[in-house]
Amino acid sequence: MKTNKEPKIQDVMTTDDHLTVSFDDGRIVSLPLKWYPRLHRAKPQQRRHWELIGKGCGVHWPDVDEDLSAEGLIKGSPAREYLRSLERTKNEKRREAVAA
Repeated sequence: MKTNKEPKIQDVMTTDDHLTVSFDDGRIVSLPLKWYPRLHRAKPQQRRHWELIGKGCGVHWPDVDEDLSAEGLIKGSPAREYLRSLERTKNEKRREAVAA
């Protein structure tokens, strides 16, 4: 029998380069930390201070005011802040090319 139970976050670990999340269905997802600028800029002790949201539906880092959903992490979705910075960089390069 198939269930529609969404995987819940069980554990979170960070290094200087990666965010690794373990889920209750056995999945482990490791994503580039630079995709999450607030966490990337945070000190290691701030990254270690996290709390589960909604019994594992998400994770919250109170010291840096960052919230990530289990669904977004499973999908490998970067933070909107990171995507906006990529767009700004792309636009700046385009303007530089036109000016050259």
